[in-house]
Amino acid sequence: MSVAEIVKILNDIAWGPWMLLLLVGTGVYLSARVGFIQFRRFGYAMRNTLGKVFSRQSAGDGEITPFQAVSTALAATVGTGNIAGVTGAICVGGPGAVFWMWISALFGMVTKYAEVVLAIRYRERNAQGDWVGGPMYYIRNGMGKQWRWLAVVFCVLGALAAFGIGNMTQVNTIATSINTAIDSFGGSTAAFTVKLLGQTVPVSSLMTGAVVAMIVGMVLFGGIKRIGAVAELMVPVMAAIYIAASLVIVAFHLDSLGHVFAMIFQGAFSADAALGGAFGITIMTTIQKGVGRGVFSNEAGLGSAPMAHAASSESDPVKQGMYGIFEVFMDTIVICTLTALTLLCGAGDKIVWGQSAGVELISASFSSVFGAQVGSMVVAVGITLFALSTILSWSLYGSRCCEYLLGSKAARVYQILFVAVILVGAALELELVWNIADTLNGFMALPNLVALLGLSPVVVKLTKEHFSK
Repeated sequence: MSVAEIVKILNDIAWGPWMLLLLVGTGVYLSARVGFIQFRRFGYAMRNTLGKVFSRQSAGDGEITPFQAVSTALAATVGTGNIAGVTGAICVGGPGAVFWMWISALFGMVTKYAEVVLAIRYRERNAQGDWVGGPMYYIRNGMGKQWRWLAVVFCVLGALAAFGIGNMTQVNTIATSINTAIDSFGGSTAAFTVKLLGQTVPVSSLMTGAVVAMIVGMVLFGGIKRIGAVAELMVPVMAAIYIAASLVIVAFHLDSLGHVFAMIFQGAFSADAALGGAFGITIMTTIQKGVGRGVFSNEAGLGSAPMAHAASSESDPVKQGMYGIFEVFMDTIVICTLTALTLLCGAGDKIVWGQSAGVELISASFSSVFGAQVGSMVVAVGITLFALSTILSWSLYGSRCCEYLLGSKAARVYQILFVAVILVGAALELELVWNIADTLNGFMALPNLVALLGLSPVVVKLTKEHFSK
């Protein structure tokens, strides 16, 4: 059996039905324990997160503001998966996949809430005076010495996964989208190529990789405060651009919006009924693709975002936890939904159901209103901002995992290596490496879910204390 075949088997386990059931099931369990806070306290959550976006927030040394913390976490979750990933899930799983994506997000809000609450509760200062936290710290400080090995497992998986899921896959998508945009304006990226490790690589891809590496290096080596400051500026801008462009597409196809929602709700329980024929899409495929895309997109349960939230200047775990609810809402309910509506309204007739597709279909959706050149530019800008922000946040996550394992000096070496790998990711097609990283990313959830379930009484206690005030 080849390495690729072994990785595929492990990937099917990491993102298979049982793992997805465990992820969503944990969200359902935690929701029941805290009284379905995502519904009962939704207004409170929005007032204390979105309602404070424009209010003045301050942070001391070694920490960032609550909004910078959620911006850093959103920078990681709002990535290429919100565009290409959602498109692929709908094409393979049918329009009903969107419904199950919503379901996973509704319960994922509380999973993310619990992660953030525990991150603030069990965080500590590192040698540089920065707040550090996340699953490894709430496992060690909350569950006791006998569970420290679980924290190590999480960090090993996280440090390795960051190179793929938060680095090479992202920069490669940036390079591809920019090359597509250049070609749409009459250029030819294929005309200027070099040979690298047996592959023909466009020079434009190497240039893209060099620019991204330089940007990430300047931000990453500036520490947590610089990462937070950049994320605070980048995330609202990139979200506003993509949301506005998507709303234009939906507005131009407003007459088909009712039909699209009908397809989503019918397809959630019968793909054939939604599509008007037999396409071989089973209900299990629809559920798995929808739930899987929702979890993969908002990262609820994976344990990554708490590492960003732990650096917040907010001392109240529940107040910062509200940003976890907001984060999942913005990532999946808003941005992923807009991608789905844009696709189904603008390019629904171009979908070959049951077959995976990606950026090209979203480009076709935007082109239906803006034209081919502007449409490709909108997608290129959106993907570039989404992916670049993801790289910045995952550079922090990987560094934090390495720091926990080997100390601050090793973390600096890790950061240098992380920046260097960006060039490789931009230039080469490394499908096996991506699949390995995808698998590691999925297995990161296991140590984190054990901690969330084990420490759920702490989450319940802190929640009750907060709202009793």
